[in-house]
Amino acid sequence: MKVTLNNPESVAAPFGDRFAHVARLELGGGGALLVLSGQVAVDDSGAVMAPGNMTAQAERIFEIIGGLLAAHGAGFGDVLHVRTFLTDFSQLGDYAVVRRKVFPGKPPASTTVEVNRLFLPGAVLEVEVTAAS
Repeated sequence: MKVTLNNPESVAAPFGDRFAHVARLELGGGGALLVLSGQVAVDDSGAVMAPGNMTAQAERIFEIIGGLLAAHGAGFGDVLHVRTFLTDFSQLGDYAVVRRKVFPGKPPASTTVEVNRLFLPGAVLEVEVTAAS
């Protein structure tokens, strides 16, 4: 098996080379397992978008994730697992509305965790995804 760590050129990597946004594990037969690092709602320069706004941040995060998946020939229908970190569980409903738009059918496996804070001030949500390609 071959592992590739990268930041696809088609999606801005606002934190430069501090980490890989995607780990791709080639499975043979043309298939791959994609592990996306935790994504937060930032613009191309790394500034938090819509500080404190769960809905806007969820929309931006899934936009970024969609681009990362597409760069590897995958889409939201290929997602196996979603891991969500949010800073205020009372805003889970706002996140859920956006998530249902992204996964309108049977949702993937998931884990949701409430945390005290995220590494960027104003960020209220971080999402990790594992997908098949």
